[in-house]
Amino acid sequence: MTKSLYWADSYIEKLRAAKEALKDVKPGQRVYISSSCGEPQHLVKSLSEISSRFTDLEIVRLLCLDSAPLTLIANRTHSQQFNIRSFYLGSAKNRSLSKNARFITPINLSQVPRLFKTRMLPINVALIQVSPPDDFGWMSLGVSVDITKAAAESADVVIAQVNQCMPRVLGRSFVHVNDVDYIVEHEEPLLIKKEMPDIETANTIAKHMSRLINDGATLQTTLGATTRATLLCLSEKNDLGIHTQYLSDGIMRLVSMGVVNNMKKGLNDGKLVASSAVGSSLLYEFMDDNPAIEFHPSDYVNDPRIISQHNSMTSINTAMEIDLTGQVAADALPYNNFSGVNGMLDFIRGATMSKGGKSILMLTSTRDNGRLSRIVPFLENTAVVVPRGDVQFVVTEYGAVNLFGKSIQERALALISIAHPDFRDELFQKAKELDFIDIGRKLKESIHGVYPLKLEEIINIKGVPVTFRPARPVDERSIQEHYYNMDKKDVISRFFHEKTSFVHDQIDATFEIDYVNDLTILAAVGEMGFEKIIAVGEYLRNPAVNMAEIAFSVSREWQGAGIAKILQDKLAEAAYENGIKGLVAYTSPTNKGMIQLFNKLPFKVSKSFEDGMLLLSCLFSEPAENK
Repeated sequence: MTKSLYWADSYIEKLRAAKEALKDVKPGQRVYISSSCGEPQHLVKSLSEISSRFTDLEIVRLLCLDSAPLTLIANRTHSQQFNIRSFYLGSAKNRSLSKNARFITPINLSQVPRLFKTRMLPINVALIQVSPPDDFGWMSLGVSVDITKAAAESADVVIAQVNQCMPRVLGRSFVHVNDVDYIVEHEEPLLIKKEMPDIETANTIAKHMSRLINDGATLQTTLGATTRATLLCLSEKNDLGIHTQYLSDGIMRLVSMGVVNNMKKGLNDGKLVASSAVGSSLLYEFMDDNPAIEFHPSDYVNDPRIISQHNSMTSINTAMEIDLTGQVAADALPYNNFSGVNGMLDFIRGATMSKGGKSILMLTSTRDNGRLSRIVPFLENTAVVVPRGDVQFVVTEYGAVNLFGKSIQERALALISIAHPDFRDELFQKAKELDFIDIGRKLKESIHGVYPLKLEEIINIKGVPVTFRPARPVDERSIQEHYYNMDKKDVISRFFHEKTSFVHDQIDATFEIDYVNDLTILAAVGEMGFEKIIAVGEYLRNPAVNMAEIAFSVSREWQGAGIAKILQDKLAEAAYENGIKGLVAYTSPTNKGMIQLFNKLPFKVSKSFEDGMLLLSCLFSEPAENK
């Protein structure tokens, strides 16, 4: 029996130069290379330099979008030296991906470790990059644990590049000196990802997005400009947690600000959990030996069963395209080159199973410099990555909608409402041709309105968060339910006569609005998409006199709580900013509540009578005294 060496002696015995260590690589073998920023660049370069020795060597890695030597060799016509197998869940439609489409193996990231461990896809050689060993011989996989740990544990031969620049990251990130076959010492800077540019569209999407994220939520975020903007917009949140595939500089900043403390996750409390890191050298320093950070393999981090155990788990991902039924294509986008390497569906399904969880998909409304819409009638010539039944919140720079539990007609109208205004007519007509929308429904000019996010506000009333916001076309059913549930006297007060029907054609002005000449502001409680509307305030501009008529309705159980005044103040603010001269209101002379409400406006109020109705009016140019 051979006596086992002390690990330090074993380390010295296993030391090799790179090309010497690579002598064990044989033609026809399968070689795994550590992913993303954990790529052992020195080993990869050395392997490419001796590529003439090989035939049919299969390189296994996560998607690589750079000009790595091995990818360039494999791209040669009829290359007999290398074949690339990239694990990827995406649509492979954009130019940078489609040229390497033959290398792609579509699979959810949570399932890749099982391929290695069961030897369904046996790994002959694993090229990994690790930190120097600690006092006990343990070396950390650092910024790339994901599927690398499973590859290292199941490979026939493991060649480890020991790099002083690799951070020692805690968690299930370690391999032992005794468990590798060759060690190549080579210090070199880790691959980094440059800071994203500040894009106004992304910032607008982020503002819509941040309103969907609650204090105490656990987040998963993808990489990219849109997500960076989102993280910047979360600075006012509290007690956020992180369970994500990629740790980024944006997340590091939220930790340093105290926004992320991981104390209310419900699983791994106090620990930021990820499987990879992509970012700057400062991020890698932040990770080094940090007891608040744990990296785990992808079959843990991306497991929907694990994801679902977190409190208010919220997945934030980027989509490439979505059709009017909710089917989603996902791909690497500009400034988001790692989005293809993801467990998007793992996190979407895990998040929606979480208590209070939700999934959010972000996309800009257009592509190709505004020439094409990312919201399309139907996905064509591209793979569906997220089935329509799994889609929940969708956000563009024109708003956010919730597709969960919605009919095809509701989905189509919702997505058209957040498409770029230049494409809404075309989408609406195509939706009618496809029978997604009632053929008798008319497209009004109001569909071109741009949602005024600045009018949104959440106010606690009676201990309940009430959202005050402009109405959207998707609010039709909720507004109908509000009117149908109103007290008979309140219906008469609002409409000046008895009314028992509130069909589309009778109340369409309430939700088909342009936000300038015709504005409706709602007060609602509950989750977006399933809100209960408790009050409606609206103004309609009379262009002949440039005055806006206002009207209100408040559910009986919420009356007397100041809701109507909040709605009136918001309507007055919007009317003033939209160049309207003032407000008018028609009411019964006996309606003391409406009279008192109008008199609270900070302007001089005039009163007159028309056909037995009291007409109240004010001009924004005439402020009231002592109000």
